[in-house]
Amino acid sequence: MIGKLTGRLDYRAADHVLIDTGTVGYLVFCSERTLATMPAAGGMVSLYTEMVVREDSMTLFGFPTIAEREWHRLLTTVQGVGAKAALAILGTLGPEGTGRAITLGDANAIKAAPGIGPKIAQRVVLELKNKAPQIMALGASGAQAAEVDDSVVIEPAIRAVSKPIATDGSAAAQADALSALINLGYQQGDAASAVAQASGDQPDADATALIRAALRLLAPKG
Repeated sequence: MIGKLTGRLDYRAADHVLIDTGTVGYLVFCSERTLATMPAAGGMVSLYTEMVVREDSMTLFGFPTIAEREWHRLLTTVQGVGAKAALAILGTLGPEGTGRAITLGDANAIKAAPGIGPKIAQRVVLELKNKAPQIMALGASGAQAAEVDDSVVIEPAIRAVSKPIATDGSAAAQADALSALINLGYQQGDAASAVAQASGDQPDADATALIRAALRLLAPKG
């Protein structure tokens, strides 16, 4: 089971993204709220995931926090609420708003989600009112956003260099780091600038350290 994905955003569509992990590209469906937080193509992303298996399909859904993934799982236990309907509720209300609506028995708030009718909304608040505190108890730990693990992108970058990488702070190390970043899809000018800055900050760094530092410099800000 795939529980978390970290990689480079290949493209973003109206309801899903394609995440390139270096060896495999994963199609992940996300709420509008989550999609709005995504960086531009080429930026690094990390999502907690839930795989929904049907007779004719396997679909991945992505969430920025563990709490949101757990809300999605809980919502889909309600009869008539499928994975995409649960995603619509979370996209409309967010995990905090969903918890508040269920706790207060506010079916009208749930009904505001696209595709959710009054009967389903009422069923959600009735069936989940006693279960909601389990998710809400996750607190700050559950609300922590998935973080990009440098090793996930550094290892593909290192493998992208066709020859053994340089292990000293020489021009060869800079060239190897630059080659790896270009193979990851970064523009040569951006990659060269990042490698130059990383090398200036760490004159004795080997190629691996330069790749790590350059990736941090190239990561979307904010």
